[in-house]
Amino acid sequence: MTDQRRLEKLFKQYYRQMYRLATILLHDDAESKDVVHDIFAHLLNDHVSLEEETAGSYLLTSVRNRCLNVINSRQRHERIERLYLLDLDTTVIPTERLEEELKALYKGIDLLKPPVCRDIIIQHFRDGVTFKEIASRMGVSETTVYKYLRSALSQLRTHLKKTMSV
Repeated sequence: MTDQRRLEKLFKQYYRQMYRLATILLHDDAESKDVVHDIFAHLLNDHVSLEEETAGSYLLTSVRNRCLNVINSRQRHERIERLYLLDLDTTVIPTERLEEELKALYKGIDLLKPPVCRDIIIQHFRDGVTFKEIASRMGVSETTVYKYLRSALSQLRTHLKKTMSV
């Protein structure tokens, strides 16, 4: 039997299994077909002859490896795309604008109600005190500290939106 006939036989015998495995791994119909066809094209072009006993294992392993390469390539492409988008997104803020934002932030902290919100913000962000330590100092639960912090951050966001949009 010629190599081409042997390859046709293998194609008919293993195509469905190979395609199914590729589809499971890639979740993409077109890419799955491409992977399987690439493997058979490689076998045909490089005149690779397979033993009947090991042909199925070889073909399925080839599908798995090609699919892993495709997935790896996708992930690398997505990382590069994300980095590129991050690079485009970086904007230079003039120093004057930063100073305005800091002044607005400090003013917002001074205006926080109730005053315990201001104390928690200062202790945690300026002094680096943990939530557990703040709770212990205040004689309240950590949950209470989180609630005050959430309220403080919400107030600060609102204050900064009002101040910086003018």
